[in-house]
Amino acid sequence: MIAWAEKKLAVWVLTPHGMDLANQVKQALPHADLFASQKLVPGDSYTGFSTLAKALAPVWHQYDAHYFIMATGIVVRTIASLIQDKTKDPAVVCGDEAGRFVISLVSGHMGGANDLAGMLSDILGATPVITTATDVNQVPAIDVIARDQDLYIENTAAVKHVSMAFIKGEPLPVHDPFHLVSPHLPSALVDEPSLFSSEKSGIWVDYTIRDLPENVLVLRPKMLVAGMGCRRGVSRQELEDHLRHVFQTHGFSVNSLSKIVSVDLKAEEPGLLELARALNVPIEFYTRDQLAQVKTVPNPSSLVNKHIGVKSVCEAAAMLATGRTCLLVPKTANRTVTLALSKTNEYIEGSGGYCKILKTYGG
Repeated sequence: MIAWAEKKLAVWVLTPHGMDLANQVKQALPHADLFASQKLVPGDSYTGFSTLAKALAPVWHQYDAHYFIMATGIVVRTIASLIQDKTKDPAVVCGDEAGRFVISLVSGHMGGANDLAGMLSDILGATPVITTATDVNQVPAIDVIARDQDLYIENTAAVKHVSMAFIKGEPLPVHDPFHLVSPHLPSALVDEPSLFSSEKSGIWVDYTIRDLPENVLVLRPKMLVAGMGCRRGVSRQELEDHLRHVFQTHGFSVNSLSKIVSVDLKAEEPGLLELARALNVPIEFYTRDQLAQVKTVPNPSSLVNKHIGVKSVCEAAAMLATGRTCLLVPKTANRTVTLALSKTNEYIEGSGGYCKILKTYGG
């Protein structure tokens, strides 16, 4: 469920009756931005526009959702050239100016338009109109589960295969060692992962890469943390090449990277900052005092200790970020970059058990 009270919502109106409804929404959701035709009486509560299409295009991706209070045909023609992909498009809902219906039109699941239509209907006393097949048939929507569990959908084309199987009541093989998806599915729809085949769909929830049939939905949990150190002035490309090499060598998906961590001496290092932006992950920095509290690292460096006063950057940062006393991948290094990987979930596959958790330090 998307918390729409915390998201950016644009409301678009063409008529006085539409403005009445828009003001009701604004009262319930003060953060919403109103856009109205310049033909209406001028006011300070909204931004005026002369042409809907020209006003919408520049702000299309600046909002998490757009609510159009006007005929569906107008909306469809206006947004047609802006729609790209259901994993990227903002939610789009539209409704009649009498306030009878609120229709989920685009990005019903991933973008949350279905939820938004329900919330706006509650505000206006309207009837929500939801047409997505899984909702109509009252079966789990795997893309919504993925969204709510912060799972990266690696092959969106496979969503329809999973959804169709669920609609038909067919159980699917599910590989889910971290129990992120299976608890949200009826047991009757979950089958053994050993039954993966090219003849049927399935669900793979893991950071490990496997050769799977294309109709198997691959979901990547954001649970890997990369501790990184580098020489001054190293380029983003050098950093990324080493990171991708390590992930590929160990059979891990970069789409499971949750964040990058390093020492605060690198907080202004352009290559690191550019890498985080390129991979669309946050980057965090620890002080040397914080890193020094990680007493045992697999590969301490006397050279690093001499230069910055701590025995480790990449390993200590990765361990501190996840609270671990062991690493998924210990320090790997080339001429300019060091990298270590740790994992946020307690169980490390192949470790034969559980890792001890470090005391949680500040920062």
